[in-house]
Amino acid sequence: MTAQKMTQPDVRHDWTRAEVEALINLPFPDLMFRAQELHRRYFDPTKVQISTLLSIKTGGCPEDCAYCPQSARHEKSVKAERLMAVEKVMTEARAAKAAGAGRFCMGAAWRSPKDHDLDSVCEMIEGVKSLGLETCVTLGMLDSVQSQRLKDAGLDYYNHNLDTSEEFYGSIISTRTYQERLDTLSNVRDAGINVCCGGIVGMGEDLSDRAGLLMTLANLPKHPESVPINLLVRVEGTPLGEAEAVDPITFVRIIATARIMMPESHVRLAAGRENMTDEAHTLCFLAGANSIFCGEKLLTTPNPAEHRDRQLLSALGMTPMVQSEAEMGTLRPAVPDVAAYEAALS
Repeated sequence: MTAQKMTQPDVRHDWTRAEVEALINLPFPDLMFRAQELHRRYFDPTKVQISTLLSIKTGGCPEDCAYCPQSARHEKSVKAERLMAVEKVMTEARAAKAAGAGRFCMGAAWRSPKDHDLDSVCEMIEGVKSLGLETCVTLGMLDSVQSQRLKDAGLDYYNHNLDTSEEFYGSIISTRTYQERLDTLSNVRDAGINVCCGGIVGMGEDLSDRAGLLMTLANLPKHPESVPINLLVRVEGTPLGEAEAVDPITFVRIIATARIMMPESHVRLAAGRENMTDEAHTLCFLAGANSIFCGEKLLTTPNPAEHRDRQLLSALGMTPMVQSEAEMGTLRPAVPDVAAYEAALS
């Protein structure tokens, strides 16, 4: 983010919870208009970033995140598996590129990676980079030395979500503090790695908690380059397996508010898309979402089939971003309304 862009009044780091709550509660047409206005100011609204997420180490996690089936502490946790072989990861990455992905994300169910684990992960990063794909990993907590190792391997993005507000956080997780998550984000930033950071809607949090999450994200020293907004996937056997479902309009409001507060960031529709209708997807795109994960699974949870995503994007006249478009949004030159209208008709 350049100094010139930082002076733009759209980009702020001083949000209050009351301001965010007021945004979320705007009349729906007004909220969508503001989100669309900012989305078009920084991005081409017809472009969507396509990424693929692969679980490279599944299950057996010592954390107790109430939403996650990979926790070893839950009644029906996913069976623990060894770290995936590098060549297997490369096979998956080649398939993802062939399917149109521009970024390849790898997730491991660890509290924090050990040194010998990082050796393999760094080899994976180097291999995926050699295919011309952007790389992203989520490995748990990182210290400054681990962050630098990943940077030296060529890592583009590190994913580490805050999940919810600081106040509600203790209701969901007890094995890792909110500050520890913030410390990992700081270590990653200091190493020069881009940040992917967001949260989950539907864990029993209230409006104030949703506002608090977005406020914390937008008040970071630098906005995350990617902001994944997850709709809770209710998994049987986890403490949140019977959580009350969130209605689509409520979810769209969070997407639109994230777009307004972090206009240069990619706002990603992450987990939970499997059960969303095409109409709900479309509202999210109109609200400023411009990034999705493509593939049959997100780590261990279902995801819409690739052909369904392609059909919807085609019906909406939307296309995948090329890699040069997948960086943070930049202030786009204003186009006179008449010229834009004529261009649309030509």
